[in-house]
Amino acid sequence: MRITEIREITLPISSPIRNAYIDFSKMNLSLVAVITDVMRNGKPVVGYGFNSNGRYGQGTLMRERFIPRVMEANPETLLDSSGKNLDPHKIWSTMFMNEKPGGHGERSVAMGTIDMAVWDAVAKIEDKPLFQVLSDRYSDGKPDRKVFVYAAGGYYYPGQDHEKLKDEMRSYIDRGYTVVKKKIGGASLDEDLRRIDSILTVLGDGQQLCVDANGRFDRDTAVQYAKALSQYDLFWYEEAGDPLDYELQATLRSYYKNPMATGENLFSMQDARNLIRYGGMRSDRDYLQFDCALSYGLVEYLRTLEMLKEHGWSAKRCIPHGGHQMSLNIAAGLGLGGNESYPDLFQPFGGFPDGVKVENSYITMPDLPGIGFEGKSDLIKVMQELSA
Repeated sequence: MRITEIREITLPISSPIRNAYIDFSKMNLSLVAVITDVMRNGKPVVGYGFNSNGRYGQGTLMRERFIPRVMEANPETLLDSSGKNLDPHKIWSTMFMNEKPGGHGERSVAMGTIDMAVWDAVAKIEDKPLFQVLSDRYSDGKPDRKVFVYAAGGYYYPGQDHEKLKDEMRSYIDRGYTVVKKKIGGASLDEDLRRIDSILTVLGDGQQLCVDANGRFDRDTAVQYAKALSQYDLFWYEEAGDPLDYELQATLRSYYKNPMATGENLFSMQDARNLIRYGGMRSDRDYLQFDCALSYGLVEYLRTLEMLKEHGWSAKRCIPHGGHQMSLNIAAGLGLGGNESYPDLFQPFGGFPDGVKVENSYITMPDLPGIGFEGKSDLIKVMQELSA
């Protein structure tokens, strides 16, 4: 068997919203199709992948470096020991040829997107859900079919007032979420606190709020917010400062005793290890948000999970950023703590397969081969246009 073609396209996911750092008015992403010569029902098996929101499409890097390396390789060097399926680790190593270590920026997004498509193809060739493939290969073969999810929202946008903010959060609660998220740092501290107070009026027993500064704060501001936020029982205080400012993150533990979260903008196992070594993160309460689609893909994520285990961290402390089905499968197959969800934003790439319901902030993984994209009608339509 072999990969016959890898296609990519840049697509818009723009929206008139902003967080504390960027607006999404010109946001886009890369969609990739890995086409194989394995035939099912008269059609070739195709794996699909895309990168998460917040990072732009990486078509140029794919076309100039990563896709040619895969397509120019001897097809047999990309197969597993059976010769009947692709080996994602071998494909990853092929893509990384002639790349210097360090500098984990945009190339990690390009490789992570292709890697997602490869794993989708691998699981489809096995005719299993990806979460089952992962559990069979790297765990006990018994995946967690129920996965915790929280609703990410609360962005700033023109005309937003407290009533609209409360209506948004009510809509998430009505759809079965018990944990919701709001952006902070895009307004004054006083205004952010007023918005938090408004949201808390619509949350009931057992329902919690996360807040996310998207790396906006310097040390003094991060500490100021930490002190002010300590009055609340928040699910977490997320990404207060620059993601590579480990000293700032470590400082916060002296001012904020409740859970914190960070990691979505760390793009390699090495960066994640530095966070664990120097960022003061607490394995008994804090959360790690590494996103495979932005950080070289699942092959690298497996290395990150192994590193965390060596440092005494449970995979349950990982709740990835991105809101995509790839991380849902990783959570179910490898025992992560859950996954982010965007109920209304970045469509059709966010959300779950059709018919999947949120109950008490958990979803049940459906039995769909691969990542499960074929179960989301609006998404698979876009994907199949690329592979047609």
